[in-house]
Amino acid sequence: MSETTSGATSAQKASPAPPAPGSGASRRGAGHLLRWDVLVTALLLVVFLGGSFTSPSFASAGNLSFALGDLGEIALIALAMTMLVVAAEVDLSVASVLGLSSALVGSLWDAGWAIETIIPLVIVVGAVCGLVNGLLVTRLGLPSLAVTIGTMALYRGLAYVVLGDRAIAEFPQQYASLAVDDVPGTPIPYPVALFVVLAVVTAVVLHSTGFGRSLFAIGSQEEAAFFAGIRVKRIKLVLFVLSGTIAAFAGVVFTLRYGSARADNGVGIELAVIAAVLIGGVDFDGGKGTLGGVIAGVLLIGLLRNLLMLNDVTTEIQSVVTGLLLIVSVLTPRLAAVVRQRRRSPVP
Repeated sequence: MSETTSGATSAQKASPAPPAPGSGASRRGAGHLLRWDVLVTALLLVVFLGGSFTSPSFASAGNLSFALGDLGEIALIALAMTMLVVAAEVDLSVASVLGLSSALVGSLWDAGWAIETIIPLVIVVGAVCGLVNGLLVTRLGLPSLAVTIGTMALYRGLAYVVLGDRAIAEFPQQYASLAVDDVPGTPIPYPVALFVVLAVVTAVVLHSTGFGRSLFAIGSQEEAAFFAGIRVKRIKLVLFVLSGTIAAFAGVVFTLRYGSARADNGVGIELAVIAAVLIGGVDFDGGKGTLGGVIAGVLLIGLLRNLLMLNDVTTEIQSVVTGLLLIVSVLTPRLAAVVRQRRRSPVP
């Protein structure tokens, strides 16, 4: 018995411990993601150089300012979406929250409310929309894809209830200017400058804090994360509230930038956001990704769309190109994984 026990103990000591997060297999995964980030960044550089040669106005300060400004809402929403997808969840209702936010801004402004009161109220409404999504997912155990498809229709319908088919304009000039003007001395619009600040904060949180490591753990293996003491449901609820809050703020920016509040504002933005996140290398199954890759993905979509527009390519073709990029970004890592698996498998 003693020899058997001793042998078992020796076997236990000899058996390798499972790889800790950030080491071994995790480091190999990080290196793989890094190569994907480099690929997306290289493609972004190719698009920029190609645009500079094919369209004389592409690299001008005025056009770059316009292209960046046109990305403002997508970039802001992508920050929260990145954290959600890393945690293996998704929010398809963000564009509808943006539209509801725009409708509320227009309706309340038309009713004589002060814009200083409207903006915080609308952001709170966005947080409530995110809270509803989060409660349905975390408390009832419903899949976020199905939940947010439902609330996507619900929130868009509420936007039409609030404003109908009307369009409200003539917002205060000082606020409208903040949504369209550039930071003095740069071609960077104020919303994009705000995005840069929030992106730095998000990158630190996602890649350098315990909260960020919890997101990766949840996305990689939710049950294991729960038994490790991570408050999985609470964290996911926070992420959905954050997503709704940022989408509502993006709705305010969108409304002021275009100078028009409409219930159909932002239709289709959720697809551009998700495309940017996945093109940036975030795994839709969760647990993998970098914010740097997502930022490169956002810029790639924006500059490519701007280049196509300068060359008189229709919006339908632009959507086709974005869709193809999305499909390629999802298929490429899967195909690479299959190739690696076949190489490792012994030949029969």
